[in-house]
Amino acid sequence: MTPEEEEAIRREFEASRKEAHKQERPQQSQGPDGFELNMFSQVKHVIGIVSGKGGVGKSLVTGILATELMRAGKSVGILDADITGPSIPKMFGISSQRIAAMDEHLLVPAVTDGGIKVVSTNLILEHESDPVLWRGPLLMGVIKQFYEDVYWGELDYLLVDMPPGTGDVALTVFQSLPIEGVIIVSSPQDLVQMIVGKAVNMAAMMEVPVIGLVENMSYFVCPSCGEKHELFGPSAAQETADHFGINMLGRLPIDPAIAKVCDAGTIEHHLPAHLLDGALEAITGRDA
Repeated sequence: MTPEEEEAIRREFEASRKEAHKQERPQQSQGPDGFELNMFSQVKHVIGIVSGKGGVGKSLVTGILATELMRAGKSVGILDADITGPSIPKMFGISSQRIAAMDEHLLVPAVTDGGIKVVSTNLILEHESDPVLWRGPLLMGVIKQFYEDVYWGELDYLLVDMPPGTGDVALTVFQSLPIEGVIIVSSPQDLVQMIVGKAVNMAAMMEVPVIGLVENMSYFVCPSCGEKHELFGPSAAQETADHFGINMLGRLPIDPAIAKVCDAGTIEHHLPAHLLDGALEAITGRDA
């Protein structure tokens, strides 16, 4: 973050502080043991990106949706709740940044070139390859601090990149953050219905709506002939979505161009457009 960007954030913070002292905002709705935003932050929509297992591209979908929302003129933040396997900072080219302290109790998130605000454990570790060897209570405390103690400012959307599966951290996010809906990410394989079912059932138990399903690594388009190949067999995504009564929001291809921009940290600048129009429409439609 440049000195000019830090100064801009400080000015924004001071303006928010003065406004907050003038009037008390209504408290944002919370879960049963809900975390509360600080008085200098306001988030309109909190959306979770989840999966029933790891390795299906959940963080990729989070990055794509954040980029597309930013391109649509929305103010966006990402809370990287995948504490032990964070990949968001590298994807956005901000691995060298660190979360900074402001005032006595507030943290300043890293900011991407496009203005997306990001908090992630990789932004507090000395080296991004350092392992996170933390037990449950500490993990829960990090999620709480990332939500409550970060100066988010005014956001249209906060995307929460959830850890895979249905463990402690996922449960904490569902119970404590005002998640208004989740997008489930899957991949084409024989076990897809069981894996998606775990995520659907957890959301149902937590009384959180499922916005829909995205299938990653769905197909490959031959660069020579343009023919579409389903390398892992025919997609069962639509069948799975129908089985659970949820919306099918899109299928992502295996595309070296996508992998290249993520590895280079240039997803905001060079991500191909219109990859997940269905998912984007389902999210922004909640403003109506």
